[in-house]
Amino acid sequence: MAVVIFTAVAYDAVTLTKQHSTAGVLHQTTGHLERTRRTLAATESKDTSTAMTRDARVAAQVRTVAQDNTVKGSLSTAMQTASTQNLDIATIHSCLAGVTRALDAVKSSDLQGAVNSITASSSACATLDGSNGGLSYPFDFPDPYVLTVGSEYYAYATNSVAGNIQIIRSTDLTNWTTLGDALPHLAIWAQPGATWAPSVIQLGANYVMYYSAIFGSTGDQCISAAVSASPEGPFIDSSTWPLECQLDRGGSIDPGPFVDSDGTPYLTWKSQGVKGQPPMLWSQQLMPTGTAIAPVTVPAELLAPTQSWQGGIIEGPDMVVIDGEHLLFYSANDWTTANYAIGDASCAGPVGPCTPEGTQPLVASTQYFSGPGGPSLFTDTSGNLSLAFAAWLPGKVEFPNSRVLFIKRLALPGGVPALAP
Repeated sequence: MAVVIFTAVAYDAVTLTKQHSTAGVLHQTTGHLERTRRTLAATESKDTSTAMTRDARVAAQVRTVAQDNTVKGSLSTAMQTASTQNLDIATIHSCLAGVTRALDAVKSSDLQGAVNSITASSSACATLDGSNGGLSYPFDFPDPYVLTVGSEYYAYATNSVAGNIQIIRSTDLTNWTTLGDALPHLAIWAQPGATWAPSVIQLGANYVMYYSAIFGSTGDQCISAAVSASPEGPFIDSSTWPLECQLDRGGSIDPGPFVDSDGTPYLTWKSQGVKGQPPMLWSQQLMPTGTAIAPVTVPAELLAPTQSWQGGIIEGPDMVVIDGEHLLFYSANDWTTANYAIGDASCAGPVGPCTPEGTQPLVASTQYFSGPGGPSLFTDTSGNLSLAFAAWLPGKVEFPNSRVLFIKRLALPGGVPALAP
């Protein structure tokens, strides 16, 4: 374009006398310049379009690479999921097969066969929890109590398939061996079929089990004690009368023994409540053998249901002494509902009085369990404080569903109990 302009000017200078010719050339040059401008504009537009096309292709290539990586990632995830699902399916089959065998054994009155089947499938069934919910033993195990003996754990629970008192043993709180019935024979005053809430402590060379049973003379629940030289029993109850039985308060249940920091044994329990009396938690000193109430002592009131979340019901006490402080754990509300929960209180001493730590339960229903209750505090083999309790599985509350065993670590930030994350 510059050459055209230069030529036109030069030609005009040489032929000044040829006005008409010059005017024509100028007219042609102007037209040429206009055409050139349009060509440049078109070229610029084409370049822009080409750049946009190029950028779009680059972007498409980037997306293609990203999509390829996504597909690869999705395939990898799918393969992992498929593998996990296959594992779950196999685990489910193992669990269900064991449960089916146990049920068939129960129908055939083969108690030992049921015990063996439950033991063989308990680990597979517990694996299906797949979470940090704390599921430890996936079979019916209400009102649990866990005792640490050396490198082993013994857990006891309310009567079920395994007889009067269930007993299981573990070295890791995950894989349990079912041992059968820890209390093959009840005391002569007790009626069978309702032996509840066992608990065991070691006193001297013996292990003493406390449990609730029906007092045949009145039909009320009362507390007894049985003795064994081994934590797995069999425990022998030679009593002719209940250890504790507040007939004027509707009976006594849910025994919870503990040894104070000076070595003195005590027993905590719940009075049922009758004729307008609310359920109450109590404590009283025991004789050194643990099989009799200390003379010249009277039951001391520990706690009554005074908070709204308790629903007027309080039960299942378990007292522990930590760094000289007496802490009381208990259940409250209706045990057949998801409102059942675990509370805690601080106590002035082994016979109280006790004051709730807050206005809400320590452990309530979660996505992993419903209606937790029957707290049992114990120290594991590593020295950590743990809380055992029974609970329904979510969506499976009340009979004929089972309450299974959960175990969670317990922390004491600032001296106040809280479940560890």
